[in-house]
Amino acid sequence: MAGGGGGGVSPLGPAPPMWYHRDLSRAAAEELLARAGRDGSFLVRDSESVNGAYALCVLFQKHVHTYRILPDDEGFLAVQTSQGVQPKRFKTLPELVSLYLQPNQGLVTTLLYAVDREETAVTDDRDYSDGEDEKPPLPPRSASTSTPPGPETPTESPLAANGLSTISHEYLKGSYALDLEAVKQGASSLPHLNKTLVASCKRLNGEVDKVLSGLEILSKVFDQQSAFMVTKMIQQSVNQGGDQELENLVTKLAILKDLLSSIEKKALKALQDMSLSSPCSPPPFSMRHSKAIPVQAFEVKLDVYLAELTKIGKSQKYTLSVDVEGGRLVVMKKVKDNQEDWTTFTHDKIRQLIKSQRVQNKLGIVFEKEKDKSQRKDFIFASAKKREAFCQLLQLMKNKHSNQDEPDMISIFIGTWNMGSVPSPKSVASWVLCRGLGKTLDEMTVTIPHDLYVFGSQENSVCDREWVESLRAVLKEQTELDYKPIAVQTLWSIKLAVLVKPEHENRISHVGMSSVKTGIANTLGNKGAVGVSFMFNGTSFGFVNCHLTSGNEKIARRNQNYLDILRLLSLGDKQLSSFDISLRFTHLFWLGDLNYRLDMDIQEILNYINRKEFEPLLKVDQLNLEREKNKVFLRFAEEEISFPPTYRYERGSRDTYVWQKQKATGMRTNVPSWCDRILWKSYPETHIVCNSYGCTDDIVTSDHSPVFGTFEVGVTSQFVSKKGLPKSSEQAYIEFESIEAIVKTASRTKFFIEFYSTCLEEFKKSYENDSQSSDNVNFLRVGWSNKQLTTLKPLLSEIEYLQDQHLLLTVKSVDGYESYGECVLALKSMIGSTAQQFHTYLSHRGEETGNIRGSMRVRVPAERMGTRERLYEWISVDQDETSGPKGKSTMMSRVGHEQSVVRKQLGELGKVNEEGEKNCKEENAARSKQDTPDGESSIGKNSFNNPAYYILEGVPHPSAAELLSSPTSPTAPPVKAPPPSAGARTKPPPAASGPAHSRRTVVAGHPARGVSEESSSEDDGGGATLAGAQGGGIGGTVGSTLNRPPPDFPPPPLPKGALETAAAEAQLGKPRSLYPDLAEVRIPPAGPAGPLVMGDGFRRGAAGALDDQSCSVLQMAKTLSESEFPGQPPRAPSAPPPVRAPTIGILDACRTFPPRNPIPESIAEDMPEEALWGSSSSSLSVGESSVGEWLQRLGLERYEQGLLHNGWDDLEFLSDITEEDLEEAGVLDPAHKQILLESLRQQQQQQK
Repeated sequence: MAGGGGGGVSPLGPAPPMWYHRDLSRAAAEELLARAGRDGSFLVRDSESVNGAYALCVLFQKHVHTYRILPDDEGFLAVQTSQGVQPKRFKTLPELVSLYLQPNQGLVTTLLYAVDREETAVTDDRDYSDGEDEKPPLPPRSASTSTPPGPETPTESPLAANGLSTISHEYLKGSYALDLEAVKQGASSLPHLNKTLVASCKRLNGEVDKVLSGLEILSKVFDQQSAFMVTKMIQQSVNQGGDQELENLVTKLAILKDLLSSIEKKALKALQDMSLSSPCSPPPFSMRHSKAIPVQAFEVKLDVYLAELTKIGKSQKYTLSVDVEGGRLVVMKKVKDNQEDWTTFTHDKIRQLIKSQRVQNKLGIVFEKEKDKSQRKDFIFASAKKREAFCQLLQLMKNKHSNQDEPDMISIFIGTWNMGSVPSPKSVASWVLCRGLGKTLDEMTVTIPHDLYVFGSQENSVCDREWVESLRAVLKEQTELDYKPIAVQTLWSIKLAVLVKPEHENRISHVGMSSVKTGIANTLGNKGAVGVSFMFNGTSFGFVNCHLTSGNEKIARRNQNYLDILRLLSLGDKQLSSFDISLRFTHLFWLGDLNYRLDMDIQEILNYINRKEFEPLLKVDQLNLEREKNKVFLRFAEEEISFPPTYRYERGSRDTYVWQKQKATGMRTNVPSWCDRILWKSYPETHIVCNSYGCTDDIVTSDHSPVFGTFEVGVTSQFVSKKGLPKSSEQAYIEFESIEAIVKTASRTKFFIEFYSTCLEEFKKSYENDSQSSDNVNFLRVGWSNKQLTTLKPLLSEIEYLQDQHLLLTVKSVDGYESYGECVLALKSMIGSTAQQFHTYLSHRGEETGNIRGSMRVRVPAERMGTRERLYEWISVDQDETSGPKGKSTMMSRVGHEQSVVRKQLGELGKVNEEGEKNCKEENAARSKQDTPDGESSIGKNSFNNPAYYILEGVPHPSAAELLSSPTSPTAPPVKAPPPSAGARTKPPPAASGPAHSRRTVVAGHPARGVSEESSSEDDGGGATLAGAQGGGIGGTVGSTLNRPPPDFPPPPLPKGALETAAAEAQLGKPRSLYPDLAEVRIPPAGPAGPLVMGDGFRRGAAGALDDQSCSVLQMAKTLSESEFPGQPPRAPSAPPPVRAPTIGILDACRTFPPRNPIPESIAEDMPEEALWGSSSSSLSVGESSVGEWLQRLGLERYEQGLLHNGWDDLEFLSDITEEDLEEAGVLDPAHKQILLESLRQQQQQQK
């Protein structure tokens, strides 16, 4: 209920009226009124901006007008009025509404038609886990470390006090009368009340005894007198009961109070006396370092260039030995007669590690030679896992021997496990060591301790203290470190425990905890979530462990559970109450038993699992499908799943899935599913890499397998300026030139923007927007010019400080002060003397509500420009390997919901969908080879005034072919795009193939599933750039700028006929522009909507509701809208287009907003023939004829993986391959070896 009424009267009257919709969101209220469609339709909901207030929403002339209803100090309600106008006050909400049902009361229209709420009948859904009994479990009897009862734990509920309040009710209903009668007869005591109090305090009595027992041990060491009293008291309490039991409890509480207040002082005095009388003792175990990391050796091959191959004949074998403790890397080469030639490099002589994006087991190492000279050597490891282990060890070595006082990067273990209401086995070592199935850590690195361990559990019947101590014992056994628990939060059997390395304990601050119930009627805690948040130095972290509604068919309930948790979980900075928890933290991790299932026949599922084919199952995974529709986990990321479903196993085994269970209502089917998941969401331009994601295969006590994930996360320190506070001449400024937002709303009120950041002393507000327009009733475009936007002054002006800061924006209405959308921007890419453009999406309550773009700059004075390289920047991704080691490359480490910064080449064009991926090999040869001149870069600005923008979700729209059938200007300049740079390979890596939901976004060289996230290189609707185009894409080239987004909008989708025609013309040597100038595309006038056309691969699961699969307005805008800001020069034409055109159905282009990068494009291999010999092209380059294509032509494609695994990824490289090399790559058949060698010889002769 939103607020209290005056004089003890409920503000809602005797019963809540039907037009009162409680905590209905603003967007949902507008949808209900739009559906009503009649002027004068109204409803009342709770205000989103003021607790205890209401919002009266009225529909008039297709616009929604919102009036705030505020309570005064006396509890009376009144509609907020203009200054000077006397408000009319009412005791209850129905009285207030009844006045405005009369005409001429000052509203925009009379209230005529109440829009009633839809009452959902409370059905006996039995929302319990599939493995539980028919009755919900009682809360555990263990002590809880939850926060005190808040809004999410109502104290008036009988269950809120764990059933004990029932005893008090029974006394007031029955025994109270007996005590009253006894008093009337002259009794001086109340035996029944005493009995009630004793029963109510029974648990408290037990807990006090436990605490006193612990203090007794400390007292025996530090205070003998107190110890004697405690022992005596405990002994006396054993045999006491009845009337003396309550008195005894009070006495024990008094002694406990005295002990707690004095024990620390007495212990301090005792230790001081000991220190004076005894020699220095060794430090306690918790302060000792973990066991030393042994020297690890890696067998590798040197990846040499073609010119060197002609001399050597084959790859050379090396051994790389990493001595973490000594800070050395030994590079040993095996030479003739079993002799060895070795070189030692200290940690400071290793300048950079460069990961190959295409060859997952290849790594470049840049060594420092004499006087600023460096040398790069590329090595091929036995596997990608070995490469990652080597990088992790070198990072650990760098960190260990760094001069920095504070870490740049930490490692986090996250585990989730539904324990099935039974205790865990004696050992869960495989869980904490990430051993099992899926993406696991290499054995060389599994025992390296992580900085943070986060354990989420569901259906955990173990008491909190015992559970935490068991986890600490496991960690101590494996790491020899005594990890410190910094937070434990419990809701019934849902627990979240966070433990930290002893050395980091003082770096943790601002710890917060919260819980939300989502069980039946949101009052039972058998389902729900617990959360923990804290600061690690200057970086904020949030962790949520949830257990959502079970049942194959209850997708909508699970979605609502998620939205409730997102809105109600009280974590993080209280000043950020306008933002949901997905925007309050630098890094938010969401784990638990999400209970999403697979929509497929059980027998098909079992067949795929037996064959270890998970891709078809992931296509029908309910969580993936809901994320693609932006229903849940907006812009979260999840690592690729490569382990079998973790539910529902037969207990005691991991060989059998139990998929049928007899219930009272009949036989219930629980198909094997990935119920247990770990997702995350991070601020843009931050560093986070998932190094492992899998499940154990040897913990069998539950019907769920424990899931683990490990993350490498960049952190910032509490920055201290060496130059002190900035003077006025040295002050940095954050300046905005303009901002424009598209908001999904039927309101026509004015808006302002609030700016929040840890780098600001307090939040700042803009003035009201000075431009506003709309071509559709459901959307509003609002703009702020420079004079409406305030200049922000950061607390510190150092660039090293500012490049780690982020700015949170929320667009709020003037009438209700409610948020219509929030976003986050990274300052890092905005630093400079010239303004940079940003563009990102707006969201509110977990739903996408619009987008925002603008132009800004962060001016940093020259005196404050000094910076340093972070440890995580030491490893980069080789995006364009033809560039060679010309300097330090800037590593891209950007994930989550990122804004798109416009430092663009307008030609960087292209968006690849599933069909495009399948046909990629055939289309590669048809790509244009004309480069875009470096000077042809331009910044284009767009706005949304195209009527095609306003196509409602769930409403059918014209097909792609229909949209393009209208004539275009014959003189329209073609949209141009640069081809791949010379020698660029365009074959997608194996990891990039497959459906959209499993495509990986490369983050700092690690592929990660980003179903609902856009790539860091996006801009206004851009997709993946063409391979190597101007050095674009993720990771950047050596010496490249931080990011190079694609163009403002992807081209509209083409009919298949157009693509076929283009392909035919390409073969005839007549390439032409497939896309007319986007500004010239005519949109058909509004009329009867045509049928909804699904793009290839868009529908992934079982048939669902049409509106679930339809394209959202915001997404359509990205594909179809193209216009200029007023007063801006027209967009400059860019380079000629590639002939290859990705066949994007309009829905494929619209799945997210802004559209995400569909696949990580291929990159060039080191030093191809063109770079070595200066030739313009090569008939054998992988970009035009790859190893895979060559093997496919010979019918020997089965050997592709083995050849690539051993580093034979280039046909030029293969030209000198030997039979021995072929055998090492798995080619054992003599006939097949002969075919391959003969084919290579023929190709060499053709070249001559």
